[in-house]
Amino acid sequence: MQMTYSLDGLHLTEGFEGCRLDAYQDVAGVWTNGYGNTHGVVPGSTITQEQAEADLRANVQNAVNAVNRLVTQETIPQHWFDALVDFTFNAGAGNLASSTLLRDVNAGNFAAADLQFQRWDMAGGAHIAGLERRRLAEAALATEPETYS
Repeated sequence: MQMTYSLDGLHLTEGFEGCRLDAYQDVAGVWTNGYGNTHGVVPGSTITQEQAEADLRANVQNAVNAVNRLVTQETIPQHWFDALVDFTFNAGAGNLASSTLLRDVNAGNFAAADLQFQRWDMAGGAHIAGLERRRLAEAALATEPETYS
């Protein structure tokens, strides 16, 4: 399977990440900048908008590559691919790889997979309202794509 990320998916990622050019610690204490970029971020650093956008493209492509590699289902709907890429962008490829969410998708059991998104709303051992909203949005995109077009 080789799919690409749609604009609907990218808008979801951009909307939840927001863009901050100065380094900050996310809810889990990880140094972050731009659109959720954690690679090479050090306290006190600042990046340009152009760098934030370049990092976003690279980080999204990493998530796209991971989803294309990990999903073994012959074909999945574009909206499911987009939801899985956003999930992977945020939670990481390792978490997707070991998840029941992926097992359900690979088994073609999308109804069960839909319920798995909401299980990933924690950071630093605590339930995070922003992650809950993001997981609900991913599930909605996966199951009701017309709300995002």
